[in-house]
Amino acid sequence: MEDVRTKRGADIASDHHLVVADLKLKLKKNWTTGQTALQRLNTAFLRDTDKLNEFKIALNNRF
Repeated sequence: MEDVRTKRGADIASDHHLVVADLKLKLKKNWTTGQTALQRLNTAFLRDTDKLNEFKIALNNRF
């Protein structure tokens, strides 16, 4: 915490005081590998009409 202040004049109909704070936070970077980012979808099996119909039925049943 860098700075903390109380605001006594806040109109909230309570005996509590409003607290305002400035925070300094360091986050770690989450690196991803290129292999997971470049994952391709296999659409070659959709050229077969039987598999295409199975896929459509499975998709309709999912939603």
